[in-house]
Amino acid sequence: MKFSKKLAMAAVAALALVGTAACSNGGSNSSSSSSEKIPSKITKKTTVVFWNAMPGVQGSTLKQLTNEFEKKNPKINVKLENQGDYNDLQAKINSTLQSPNNLPTITQAYPGWLWNAAQNKMLVNMTPYINNKNVGWGSAKASGIRTELLDGAKIKGTQYGIPFNKSIETLTYNADMFKKYGIKKVPTTMDELKQVSETIYKKSNHKVVGAGFDSLSNYYTLGLKNEGVNFSDKVNFSGAASKKVINYYADGIKKGYFRVAGSEHYLSGPFANEKVAMFIGTSAGEGFVKQGVGNKFTYDVAPRPGKYTMQQGTDIYMFNHATADQKAAAFKYIKFLVSKSSQLKWANATGYIPVNESVVTSSEYKNNKSTKLPAKLEDSMKHLYSVPVSKNSNAAYQQLNSIMQNILSAAQKGQNVNSQINAGKQKFDAAWKQ
Repeated sequence: MKFSKKLAMAAVAALALVGTAACSNGGSNSSSSSSEKIPSKITKKTTVVFWNAMPGVQGSTLKQLTNEFEKKNPKINVKLENQGDYNDLQAKINSTLQSPNNLPTITQAYPGWLWNAAQNKMLVNMTPYINNKNVGWGSAKASGIRTELLDGAKIKGTQYGIPFNKSIETLTYNADMFKKYGIKKVPTTMDELKQVSETIYKKSNHKVVGAGFDSLSNYYTLGLKNEGVNFSDKVNFSGAASKKVINYYADGIKKGYFRVAGSEHYLSGPFANEKVAMFIGTSAGEGFVKQGVGNKFTYDVAPRPGKYTMQQGTDIYMFNHATADQKAAAFKYIKFLVSKSSQLKWANATGYIPVNESVVTSSEYKNNKSTKLPAKLEDSMKHLYSVPVSKNSNAAYQQLNSIMQNILSAAQKGQNVNSQINAGKQKFDAAWKQ
């Protein structure tokens, strides 16, 4: 199996049993975290079911942390139920929402998946648990979780989720190639990214593409944000700001100094094979970069060019049908997963970023020499952005990938992209209205 395909399979799951949840979760749909009393301690055997999409080392590390939690909390049993990749997990949640008592106690999810569940009051507001000094921290500030990450787990302003397996976009570059072609400064702006890409493409006699972006949805969304436009149904896809973002990439594709991942899915493969000098992708993929590059050259990572970077990855959400004991037990488990010691182990083992700010700034994390990210992460997280959660925002965001693929494919063929932009506008607008 090719390296890039390995990455594609792993990243789909990294970057997301039918009947067991029904018998392990009691309670009724009318329970509410804001009105029921939160137990101060768990005094009887309580089972928490956790749906997840963590494969490989992520799954085994989650199991290790869960075992550690259960030893410290012998009254609580956490059943980890892997649902496959993110698409499988989302489909399982969607199908089970029709039978709420069959839902798990908690699940990994993106907030956009649960918009309707929140509207139908099927989720637990986490704020009372956060503010509870027995099962929570007493306040959000005391949790140590970065504010932007907590805000990204809100739906219509309510804290339904707690951040868990998170990543950001970073720039990965070939440091040896930079020296070879006289690049003395790592690009920090989009203009500099274009200039460096053009320089490398020309100096390599068109043998090495300068750069590319793994996620076209992220590219467009952050491009707009850097232009001062938030992602929403008010975006005019054929407007001036949108066309500026699109044409920046399309022009680079036409002239050869930019590329897309295309059938290889992720640019870490071409990067490892020295076909592209740098790429913007998920920080959670560094382990695959390291494996692919080996001893061929020296690579490094840097903050994503531009002011903002995307924070992505799932949060943990709790369903309202669970009993009061299950909810309290589940929150104690969540609190353990995002603690400093757990997040240090999780980040070092999986490549996800620590959601606990004290880990990000700690010497134990920064001095981890096995990967490049820890020493650069604090600077890379100065301005985080996430896709705003609103009705159909997730559908519109997902639609962007195929829309941008069509536009950039036209650019690669030397065609005028305006017709594809207009066609893209129709698809984009329709996604918001579905």
